[in-house]
Amino acid sequence: MASRRQANFLLSEELIEELRRSVGKREQSQFVEAALQKELKRLKLERALEGSFGAWKDKNHPEIRASTEQFVRKLRKTTREKRLAR
Repeated sequence: MASRRQANFLLSEELIEELRRSVGKREQSQFVEAALQKELKRLKLERALEGSFGAWKDKNHPEIRASTEQFVRKLRKTTREKRLAR
C-alpha cells in the first residue's frame, strides 16, 4: 500500500455537505482520493490526445489511402490464413 500524507484543500461548503450526505464518514478520504485519481487520469489522457493531434499523416499510410474497407479485409484474411496454417 502506498504511503499516505495528509493534504489540506479548500472546498466549497456545498461540496463538503454533499460529500458528508453521500459518503460515510470513514469512507470520505478514499472517495476523494478515487475521484482525484480519476480526474488526473482524464487530464493525462486529454493532454496526450491534444499532444498527438495531427500525428496521423495520410502520406505515411498509402496502404489505406484507396479504401479502409479493403485494407481491413486484407488484414482479416491474412490473420485467418495464419490461424488455419497452425
